[in-house]
Amino acid sequence: MINIVSSSRYKINRQKIKVFVNNLFEKEQINPEHSLNIIFVGKNKMKVYTQKYKNEKETLPILSFKYDENVGETEILLGEIVICFPLVILLAAERNKRVDEMINDLVKHGIENLLK
Repeated sequence: MINIVSSSRYKINRQKIKVFVNNLFEKEQINPEHSLNIIFVGKNKMKVYTQKYKNEKETLPILSFKYDENVGETEILLGEIVICFPLVILLAAERNKRVDEMINDLVKHGIENLLK
């Protein structure tokens, strides 16, 4: 199960993200019973998270938190990926990519970190 949490002001396509994550789970042979939370936040919230969990003053575009804990009889919460949506837009412009592509790149990066 893929849970996506976002403010309504951020224009994200939840369905595309879920399809991308499911395909990545299949490719990486991750059990489909695993669940993942993807959370989109603003710059201020991400700055707080970055300072608290990474002890850095710079706002990062993505943070991932590995849990690997049971949330049901068969379901395991793999972790959470927190993405700073305003930085996604800036990165997409810098790298000449669509916002959807940049989100996919960051989600893939986050999942790779969770699997380490």
